[in-house]
Amino acid sequence: MQYLEIREIVRNLRKNMTASEKLLWQELRNRKLDGKKFNRQHPIFYDSNNNDHFFYVADFYCHEYKLIVELDGPVHDLQKERDDERDLTLQESGFKVLHIRNEELENMEKVKNKIKNVWSDK
Repeated sequence: MQYLEIREIVRNLRKNMTASEKLLWQELRNRKLDGKKFNRQHPIFYDSNNNDHFFYVADFYCHEYKLIVELDGPVHDLQKERDDERDLTLQESGFKVLHIRNEELENMEKVKNKIKNVWSDK
């Protein structure tokens, strides 16, 4: 896929975030979580062939720790194998992948601590 197509995909995803994504984004945006910079709906490239780029879109991404935070709603129960393959590809490329179930957002402090533990364990 070409860069212009990828840019359009992520723009649409940012415009159409789920309620859970919006909720977590309010806690991550503008360096609210320990001063760490997060991007939302961020393309992560794992391979390229000439002008054809292969990528996944991370729900949230912190470049400083190469941390991808994925929110998992009910649809992820139906695509476990696909998610596992994605995680493996990303981990082999040096990224850390943290999954948070939508239900966990009911206790936002616990979710924020779960994310902070990634850089505390460094």
